[in-house]
Amino acid sequence: MAQIDLQAPAKSAVQSAIGKTARLLFIDHLRAVLVILVVLHHLALVYGGIPPFYYFEPPTDDLLAGLVFLAFVLINQAWFMGAFFLIAGYFTPGSYERKGSGSFLKDRLLRLGIPLLVFYFVLNPMSELGWHLVPASVTGITDPLTWQSFWQMYPHILGMGPMWFVAMLLIFSFGYGAWRMLTGYRTSTSMGESSVPGYLSIGLFILALALANYLVRIVVPIGKSVLNFPTLAYLPQYLSFFVTGTIASHHNWFRTWPGSKGVVGFVAALVATLTLFPIAYISLLMAIEDGARQLPSFGYGTWQSAVYALWDSIFAVGLVLVVIPLFRRFFSGQGNFGRFLSQQSYAVYIIHIPIIVFLAIALRGIELGAFLKFGMMAIIVVPACFVVAYIIRKIPGVSRIL
Repeated sequence: MAQIDLQAPAKSAVQSAIGKTARLLFIDHLRAVLVILVVLHHLALVYGGIPPFYYFEPPTDDLLAGLVFLAFVLINQAWFMGAFFLIAGYFTPGSYERKGSGSFLKDRLLRLGIPLLVFYFVLNPMSELGWHLVPASVTGITDPLTWQSFWQMYPHILGMGPMWFVAMLLIFSFGYGAWRMLTGYRTSTSMGESSVPGYLSIGLFILALALANYLVRIVVPIGKSVLNFPTLAYLPQYLSFFVTGTIASHHNWFRTWPGSKGVVGFVAALVATLTLFPIAYISLLMAIEDGARQLPSFGYGTWQSAVYALWDSIFAVGLVLVVIPLFRRFFSGQGNFGRFLSQQSYAVYIIHIPIIVFLAIALRGIELGAFLKFGMMAIIVVPACFVVAYIIRKIPGVSRIL
């Protein structure tokens, strides 16, 4: 006769509780990979000669280098910042519950506000020095750079740079806190696993996101900076992904999202990229070749903008559907190297711009093709960012912020 384990229900309850509260190591790893992708994204701006980055070198190769780097940048931009907002949204409800409204908002101000101020007043002006070392034939700047000229232009070179993400996340966090306080909503009454959205719901979400992106880009086309936010054309994606992250947190979807939906997401993203992206990309190149002031793929209510909005909506949703179960399956462990990358990733995001700029300037005398130069610099810059971040976080008190 089979022996009955009277403790099984208790064990099951304990295991369930542990499953819901244990740290999601695979998300730590995903976040670190996304940060590395951000570093490579900005490095591609340097060697793809894509202004207005802080410093760039026009490609010495044929046209191919510029085309490849441009495609790389556009594909990254379509999804990786949305993934950051999804992850941030996922951990927001739990942080609010643990700390309460006052401590939650104070923590957001410290961890997001202080790095934002440091970058705005210190790191961004430092990085802007790179623009004065781009060939004068490109920038038109012929005056020598001196301390006097630097301080004269200092008020004009303040800016958020890539810290727009931190500023927007701060706004979203305060919005979430205000919503919780106004509604009196309690996650404890609705927490628990539930079935993940079906394919119809996902499809409707994609269509709604594509429509919202298309409408927003009539007013704010891709590439137009508004109030120091360079990618406000993606606001519908950022906000919807953040909100989706908070919902996913309530229902434990990061742990339960099936790999089968990840496969479908990958196929959808691949098919959209092979069919829709070339249409938008070719129309973009044709507009650039004609010297058009308005790039139809990037907005203005054109049909090309509709195609681009549909592509980047499918691509963004498809990619996040696949990376979550993929990292959960293969990167749920935590070795010393993974822990190191995870611990430094936020600091790397904050400091990587000046490191890219000054290393690129230091090595600008090396004559290599754009692809080789990019590869060489990637091998140098990515480890340098993590090492510098590690050293900075060793300063007393800094690790509490970073």
